[in-house]
Amino acid sequence: MEFIKEEIEDMRDPEPSRIKHEDTEEQIDQVRVKEQRQELNEVKEEHRNFPIQRSKAKKTHTCTQCGKSFSRKGNLKTHMRIHTGEKPYTCTQCGKSFSLSSTLSVHHLHAHSGEKTFNCDQCGKCFSSSSNLKDHLKVHSDEKPYVCSLCGKSFSRLEGFKLHQKTHNEVRDYMCFDCGKSFTTSAHLKQHQRIHTREKPYKCSYCDKSFSRCGTLKLHERVHTGEKPYNCTQCGKSFTQSHNLVTHIRKHCSLSL
Repeated sequence: MEFIKEEIEDMRDPEPSRIKHEDTEEQIDQVRVKEQRQELNEVKEEHRNFPIQRSKAKKTHTCTQCGKSFSRKGNLKTHMRIHTGEKPYTCTQCGKSFSLSSTLSVHHLHAHSGEKTFNCDQCGKCFSSSSNLKDHLKVHSDEKPYVCSLCGKSFSRLEGFKLHQKTHNEVRDYMCFDCGKSFTTSAHLKQHQRIHTREKPYKCSYCDKSFSRCGTLKLHERVHTGEKPYNCTQCGKSFTQSHNLVTHIRKHCSLSL
């Protein structure tokens, strides 16, 4: 009987204390996991905010003209061209200058590659860029939003309006150092200087002939292509030059009216 009693006593492990101890360990583990998770979230939050703080601190190059800041010195240098008007990238074919090398590349692609993918749905004329097509469409719509307050003349393009205003103000701030002649735009001065330099940058793609003006080249190339873009709406006759069409209308078609 005593043997049975001892066996029963041996079988009674201190389960409550063990379970209590295990519960305590689980609770400690849960607390540790919670703390680790919180620390991880804090690290993630710091990591997420770090690039913002770094980018803000990095904009140390500030424009002295307008106060705009940049992260790189090169970006500031490019931005300054807006204020200085500097255009260091010049087209070797037409002499036009640009402030960005990327703009020069686009100019080469549209102006000198010969590709004209933008077509006018009213007259069929092709253009190298969408902006040029948009300007051209004003010819058909007769839209001339830029009106001169001095003489009432209106213009479809802002550039033409600004040039016209210079005729009233007699502003000719581009002077030729070879002969002293002055011009309203740098483009007109460059075109004039070719008289002195004998430069002819516009080369015909069909023959060896070259020209000092882009417009003269276009007229010449029509000899090779046979293109006659100026059409008479009354008789259907076509011409290579606009002034020939005007002469035709005045002398011939007016007689049939």
